[in-house]
Amino acid sequence: MAALTVPREPGGWWHAYVCPAHGVELDHGDLLGGAFPVGGAACRYGCRLDTDAIRGAWTVLAHQEAARYLRHLAAGPPDERHEAVAVLREYAEFYAGLPGTHTGGDDWMLRGRLFHQALTQAIWAVNIAHAVRTLAADPDGPGLDEFVPFLESLREAAGAARAELLRKGEARSNYTAWLAAAEITCRCAADLITGAEPDAIGLAQEYGLAAHMRTAVHRDGWEWEASTYYHLFVLHAYLLALRGARPEQLPADIANVLGAMVSALGGIAAPDGTLPALHDGPYRREAQAAEIREVAALAAQLFADAPLKAVDRAAERDSTAALPADLDGWFTGVPLPAPPPRHTFPDAGFAVFRSAGVHALLDAGPHGGGHGHQDKLALYLYGDDGTAWQPDPGQVPYAHRNLRAYYASTAAHPAFRVDETEQRPCDAVLDGDTGRCEQAYDGVTATRRVVTDRRYLLDILVLEAATERRLTAQLRPGTDLDVVAQGPDRARTVWGDGESAVLTGCHASRPHAEFTVVAHPGPADDPALTRQGVDWSLTGRRAVFVSVYQCAETAPPVRRVSLSERTVHIDLADGTVATHPIGA
Repeated sequence: MAALTVPREPGGWWHAYVCPAHGVELDHGDLLGGAFPVGGAACRYGCRLDTDAIRGAWTVLAHQEAARYLRHLAAGPPDERHEAVAVLREYAEFYAGLPGTHTGGDDWMLRGRLFHQALTQAIWAVNIAHAVRTLAADPDGPGLDEFVPFLESLREAAGAARAELLRKGEARSNYTAWLAAAEITCRCAADLITGAEPDAIGLAQEYGLAAHMRTAVHRDGWEWEASTYYHLFVLHAYLLALRGARPEQLPADIANVLGAMVSALGGIAAPDGTLPALHDGPYRREAQAAEIREVAALAAQLFADAPLKAVDRAAERDSTAALPADLDGWFTGVPLPAPPPRHTFPDAGFAVFRSAGVHALLDAGPHGGGHGHQDKLALYLYGDDGTAWQPDPGQVPYAHRNLRAYYASTAAHPAFRVDETEQRPCDAVLDGDTGRCEQAYDGVTATRRVVTDRRYLLDILVLEAATERRLTAQLRPGTDLDVVAQGPDRARTVWGDGESAVLTGCHASRPHAEFTVVAHPGPADDPALTRQGVDWSLTGRRAVFVSVYQCAETAPPVRRVSLSERTVHIDLADGTVATHPIGA
């Protein structure tokens, strides 16, 4: 293993580790070496950046990587365990010498001591505690009594921050989950050192983790913000906190929440395991892929039949990092039955459709708080192999304010727009295969219905306004897009980059609408990569936009789509004609 050198300064805000010119996360360099990259942090486009904010953010990443690496060392042979003890001793002394709170934290943050944020410190503390716990479980290892005050200090800091969140009425915050996890893991590690039996289940009640599950997770299994990233983030905290628990001894309410959260991830994933980047969160990031893999590995111990096996395989494409070496035996006993698959989530407002080689997801739920986007009735399209034909574009690091605003905007999503203005932050309602939104614009009602047929997937978007408005449906590809006009009210599209699955679309509107090709930034992992999209617009009081999608290999192919006043007509190459009511 590599030599570990701990940075000798506190960390800043990791979201600042972004290129202001291109909106991409900077290269991390050698995080375990303890030294900021010579010449500045590198951007993939050739920029080199060296500012106090970027150095502070790099230091956060280095401390977090060091804590994760300590988990590997603690589970290794004697020489590595000896190194882990030495580094932990260094951390304990360093932490004790810091001011009570980080002097650089912003007013809106719950400040940490080693980091700007109490949240960032809690994540670090959870990994530190697990390294100590692994060392303490070795009967032939050195005495670790010297680390009990360190662990107690970390636990008390997390508890004080959690109490402040509760005082502010933010019991649902994802911070609360990680702060509780830090309290539980630090207490369990200290108990093991002092000879007490760790009781993660009991501490989940004492330190509010179980209460967070009841408050912050919808009945359909989604974390209340309905963001893939924050859902994973919170689930990760829950699983890390419950180390040592026997599945059969978990209270039913805790087991049910964990099962529903795992089922939600499996339910939205494409057949190959690709997870849509719904709402705030990175579109693609190596560190997130590593987190997904750890969550999948822990879920496979808690539940039978490895329910996130495909999700793990997809994440492995984006992360070569080894899983933590301490995961074996995280949960002991017989795994619980696998949570049943689910594809409709009425609380979060997600509905998943699979047909003709197309994996589609309709977004028609609550706004999602500070991590929600102005994207009501967006329709996302993926291939069975994970090809992102029309993905949720994700979000850039938060420090890039302009791009962050764009990626949360209506313009960035395959949603609907009125008068070239943004949707207001609002809720929509999901009813089976149909989403309905009446709050995005005054006097405008929008419905979107998705119909599956073994030969195609049908999308019907209806916009109705009290007065004449400019009504627009948006296509926002994540791949190349070719457009062929077939008349004033019809067009054909071909989606794909030539190296993966190809999607075909047949589009028709009533009345006639302009099918205008527009340039837009690509997904948030690389905003500098421009993509070709479509604004499909007309001026009037009512518009019907219909699209029929097929994977290019599907037979028989769709030849033509036309609309009468109340009906969609789909002509197929085998001579048959399918009809569907427009509905709204």
